[in-house]
Amino acid sequence: MVGCVSSERRQVWKAVIALPLLAALLGSCGTSSNNDTYDLSGSARVNGPSAKSKQILIPQPTALQALDSNQIVIRVSSSEIQYLGKSQWSDKLSKMVQSKLAEAFENTGKLGGVGVPGQGLAIDYQIVTDIRAFEINAAGGQKRAIVEISEKILNDRTGTVKAQNVFRKVVPVSGGSNPDFVKALDAAFAGVTGELVDWTLRSL
Repeated sequence: MVGCVSSERRQVWKAVIALPLLAALLGSCGTSSNNDTYDLSGSARVNGPSAKSKQILIPQPTALQALDSNQIVIRVSSSEIQYLGKSQWSDKLSKMVQSKLAEAFENTGKLGGVGVPGQGLAIDYQIVTDIRAFEINAAGGQKRAIVEISEKILNDRTGTVKAQNVFRKVVPVSGGSNPDFVKALDAAFAGVTGELVDWTLRSL
């Protein structure tokens, strides 16, 4: 896993990856000061039932180091990743996901309280998540945004897991520009967030 690629690898990739995407990948050698910065919208549709008697805590999700940075991941094969050139997230990925999940739960208005560590809430359940995938998959020449997040609803008083699930969305990328990649990732994350919040409300 490297930030820049050798000239030999560039020649191989030209045979399997569309030129607009390849140009974006090779731009990853640039300095962060020239990068465009992107955020996640956090918009999600939720239909779950009310759980006004419950208060939840949203800890920072776990993730592998390759995902958990401000760089936008491009998977070029099953075992090799790159980073989207001249682009970056506005913060570390796990912090962004934590913030947007907390926002999504709060926006439902269906909980007694939503907090993050350090806010001093009396918590009933922790929403423990792991970011398994948050990437543009370009293997085989087809570009798709893939977001996968696992969740455990942890009883804060007993330490037992009440329920657990895995949420995954795949969204095709329309176009070859950096904003196109980010738009697809944002749509995939919105889909995962909506399902995650809805399922959690039904499971509390």
